[in-house]
Amino acid sequence: MNIFGVGLPEVTVILILALLIFGPKKLPELGKQLGKTLKSLKKASNEFQNEIDQVMNEEDKEESPKSIESNQTNEVNQEKIDLENKNFSNKENSKN
Repeated sequence: MNIFGVGLPEVTVILILALLIFGPKKLPELGKQLGKTLKSLKKASNEFQNEIDQVMNEEDKEESPKSIESNQTNEVNQEKIDLENKNFSNKENSKN
């Protein structure tokens, strides 16, 4: 068991010191507060991560139509070039 780089023996020493300092009546109350604090930190962390993911997804959605439009424009331009080349080669062949 390794929590935040602290092993089981270290956790045991910390709990014994907390018991001696705060006494058996305050220890459950402190544990409850610590649990609430960790829960709120985890919730804030998840909300922050969700916001980052949402912004990243919005950027991807904004870029996607632009890239689709540019791909379509490139395809149309390529088709025009191909047609021009065919017309040019047909004119050259008809001259010969």
